[in-house]
Amino acid sequence: MMSMTSSPPATPTGVQTDQDGLILPKKLINPCMENTDRKELHRELKFNARIGKSVLNQKSELQRAYDKQKERHAAAEQHSPDAEIVGGIPGLKGELGRVIMERAQKHEAAAQKQDQEDAEERQYVNPEYLNVRAKLRTAHANN
Repeated sequence: MMSMTSSPPATPTGVQTDQDGLILPKKLINPCMENTDRKELHRELKFNARIGKSVLNQKSELQRAYDKQKERHAAAEQHSPDAEIVGGIPGLKGELGRVIMERAQKHEAAAQKQDQEDAEERQYVNPEYLNVRAKLRTAHANN
């Protein structure tokens, strides 16, 4: 028979026990602290925050407020009833309105030029026509 002694049971290798045979807790490994790249990144971020440089391209609170105010102003301007009227058509603004106005002006200029050419053609009298007309007058007057 085996004698009953108060010796702790055998433990697997690598496990530390105390005098009562209880397994001692082992400190857990923090992967964030073990990774050197992560440590360097964190160190760089802390340094940049200390000197006031934004590495993550985040806008300051003032810049965000300014952008929000600009957006509100643009939206109010777009929806205002007294919006800019281009060419008698309400709501045409910006690049589209400018292009439409340019095309309308070109069209008007072309129509005006065509009218001037037609007027010049009407004013121009062919000398042969005048000779024939004069002969007809004389011939008609003689009859």
